[in-house]
Amino acid sequence: MLAVDEKFANLAMPQRIWVIPSIYGEAAMLSTLHDRLAEAFRPGDRLVYTGNYLGYGNSIIETIDELLRFRLHIIAQRGVFASDVVYLRGQQEEIWQKLLLLHFAPQPAQNFAWMLDNGAAATLAAYSGVAMRGIAATREGPVAMAKWTNALRQQIRDHAGHEKFFTALRRAAFTHYRRHWPDAAELLFVHAGLNPGIPLPAQGDYLWWGHGGFEKIDAPYFYYGRIIRGYDPVAPGLKINPVTTTVDGGCGPNGGALLAVCFAPDGQAISHIIVEPACNHQRLLA
Repeated sequence: MLAVDEKFANLAMPQRIWVIPSIYGEAAMLSTLHDRLAEAFRPGDRLVYTGNYLGYGNSIIETIDELLRFRLHIIAQRGVFASDVVYLRGQQEEIWQKLLLLHFAPQPAQNFAWMLDNGAAATLAAYSGVAMRGIAATREGPVAMAKWTNALRQQIRDHAGHEKFFTALRRAAFTHYRRHWPDAAELLFVHAGLNPGIPLPAQGDYLWWGHGGFEKIDAPYFYYGRIIRGYDPVAPGLKINPVTTTVDGGCGPNGGALLAVCFAPDGQAISHIIVEPACNHQRLLA
């Protein structure tokens, strides 16, 4: 069934959909990608970022600033609307949100250590957080942790647009061609995967932590004839299967490229933009 919850983004009936996978704080690569994408994007297109803007990289603040800058640039074009640009929540954003709620965690010290080892250390440093102070707060108790996380929230507010950015993240995005073509196979865009056995509103953590067997899905998921994800928890790459597509160039800790892949309404990948990490070399593949 088609989701109508505000946690999900309805892309309506786009002419094309551009998908950008995990960025991991690689602001320079993102800026280069955006420069090329600005030449290719046109009214009627949609742009879906699939999460993992944070974590590991050393330019996280600059990455969020660049995401906001490019959105303003795109929607300033005639015929382009604010809803044409969608940001999904990824693993790193989920980890960061949980870190900001650390004082509610049942085992805060263990959870905090895990978060630091899985990308949050870079995000914490970017927002002027000190890991040792966080560790000390977990030992002192909920009041100290709440004071520490409130200071982090203030750091987020000090960067224009960042707090609103984090509140605007969606769980998934979908097309709605069936509005005019009842037999159309819709496209669904997610971060890491889903459980094909349950409806979209009930997916929860499956959306950012994935579900085994994503690439083996061989039948439509409700009305969705193609499911496109931007993060592969096992191995990055561009993988196109009968029903599922993975778009993950390995940008960030894997040292791979940053991609933008363009999809037609039937779910076929029709164009790519690739930014390589070493020399920021980009090329457009027809």
